[in-house]
Amino acid sequence: MSETIDPEQITIIEGPTPEFHIVGDPWTMSILEGAAPYVIATCQVRSFNGKKLIERCERAWGNKNVIRLDYRQIDGLRRQVDIIAARLDQVDGVDVLNLWVRHKMKTLMGRVGESSDDLPLID
Repeated sequence: MSETIDPEQITIIEGPTPEFHIVGDPWTMSILEGAAPYVIATCQVRSFNGKKLIERCERAWGNKNVIRLDYRQIDGLRRQVDIIAARLDQVDGVDVLNLWVRHKMKTLMGRVGESSDDLPLID
């Protein structure tokens, strides 16, 4: 009998819907495999403890598990996307995570380029 492991997730608890930007870097082509067409996008989110979130990502990937970004869309519905890479930066003393995520192409249409001055906060 096989065991299924629920994916780890990082949840945005307040702030606007993340602003996703499509990535055209050549390295992204190696992770676009699957039955559905995917596109790689990046977004930035602020965090109270970015180092802990990076460690959660690294632990999940080290165990060959999926880690997902859970966020509220503009229409109020929740959505999850797979996080494929992450980098932590400091901006004016605040932790900012740069996340690369894998979107199914049809779910990203209409959401690219919608912007806000504030970065969403994740937990």
